[in-house]
Amino acid sequence: MTAPLVALSNISRSFGDVRACDGISLSLEPGEIHALLGENGAGKSTLVRIIYGLLEPDAGTMEWNGEPVRIRTPAAARALGIGMVFQHFTLFESMTVLENIALALDRRVDRSELRARIGAVIATYGMALEADRHVHSLSAGERQRVEVVRCLLQDPRLLILDEPTSVLTPQEAEQLFATLRQLRDEGRSILYISHRLEEVRALCERATILRGGRRVAQCDPRTETAASLAERMIGRLPPAPVRAAGGRGPERIRINGLSLAARHRFGVALDDISLAVRGGEILGIAGIAGNGQGELLAALSGEISTPTGMIAFDGEPVGRLGPAGRRERGAAAVPEQRLGHAAVPAMTLADNLFLTAPRRQDLARGGMLRPDAIAGAAERVIDSFDVRTTGAGAVASSLSGGNLQKFIVGREVDREPEILVIAQPTWGVDAGAAVTIRAALRRRASAGAAVLVISQDLDEIFEICDRIAVIAAGRLSDARETSSFSVEEVGLLMGHAAGGPGRAGD
Repeated sequence: MTAPLVALSNISRSFGDVRACDGISLSLEPGEIHALLGENGAGKSTLVRIIYGLLEPDAGTMEWNGEPVRIRTPAAARALGIGMVFQHFTLFESMTVLENIALALDRRVDRSELRARIGAVIATYGMALEADRHVHSLSAGERQRVEVVRCLLQDPRLLILDEPTSVLTPQEAEQLFATLRQLRDEGRSILYISHRLEEVRALCERATILRGGRRVAQCDPRTETAASLAERMIGRLPPAPVRAAGGRGPERIRINGLSLAARHRFGVALDDISLAVRGGEILGIAGIAGNGQGELLAALSGEISTPTGMIAFDGEPVGRLGPAGRRERGAAAVPEQRLGHAAVPAMTLADNLFLTAPRRQDLARGGMLRPDAIAGAAERVIDSFDVRTTGAGAVASSLSGGNLQKFIVGREVDREPEILVIAQPTWGVDAGAAVTIRAALRRRASAGAAVLVISQDLDEIFEICDRIAVIAAGRLSDARETSSFSVEEVGLLMGHAAGGPGRAGD
């Protein structure tokens, strides 16, 4: 019998008092697509960073083709035959595809030779990509192809992918799956991390499931259901999605002909956007990253001002109000970027909560802070949203991405806003956390709030939204009832395959 390509035995790694990996064992066979599943904070990211040489384990061993190895750097991992495509792209927007790939290589390659090698990889795996295009002009799917191509140029025997479909349309995801199956058929191994359990069932032959830093199960996902996989991950069946009760109320958000120039060289201009959201409903805006979502959220949150009359909350113009003024009127916004935008990394959870609503929640009086009230509000959010942390005094950067997202969403929902605008509410969070966050949004809608969800996750859009519009190249399609849309149709609009979106309506 041949040895596994890679075998980990009793890998452990701690960060202070937190044990991120606790005696995890895992093996991958040649020519296998193997899923690594678990809740946020289960140890997935720590484990793959150890495999790729970004971290060293405190204990345990690793074998490569039956021989003991110790990987201390990513360069050593690549030399061995390990490549990794990270969840967040590591590309320079102002440089070309070829230039970005050249920077990632471990040795200098002649430009003409590199161009030929890129062309050969593109042709072999059927990935449409132009070497001389600048990255800022590429779609999210094309950017991911750049990441995959520069990995394949290293001729890896093991390819690690972290949430690879989180920014892709359904059509782009299918193209990626075809590439991965081709790589598998060549005898390469793939370690696949995803919270999208249906795609894991469709793509992967084995799955290792982590919980609390330990391996709790190994199974064939093709014989499981998404619900049974989720139950193994979180230790219980996640509750069913909650739909809003009752009908729609009066109009609470109105945008009329909003046009804004791009804020920077690689930004997106908004072109004549109009929409309305009523109390009691969730309007979903689908779109591939970089098509104006950030600019739209900034206009709605008050981070950028707009001409009077273009944006109104509850019939009152708010274009000249900043974020604090809009919060005082009962609005709340959750941006896509967790650290640095939604939360200050070096500050505690309690302090981050105070920064966003000192008056609305009576957290300060007479110019003096109320520490007990601040800590109490933070602990209430931690308890209500099952945030895995040491308490309100933990710094934001110490939390896993999913747990920080639960805290940020919980912080805003806890104030019971009448208007809630949220971008990528469950990006990169596990099944249990996604259910918690989506249920909270539905509860706000059921209570009469107007909720605007900006998301790339079509499963999420179709699960919780009453109506859907699509944003592409800074323009918004007509909003339609969710029941009148198909996933494929929305995916085509996202990718411009249907001739681009039309004008917006209500």
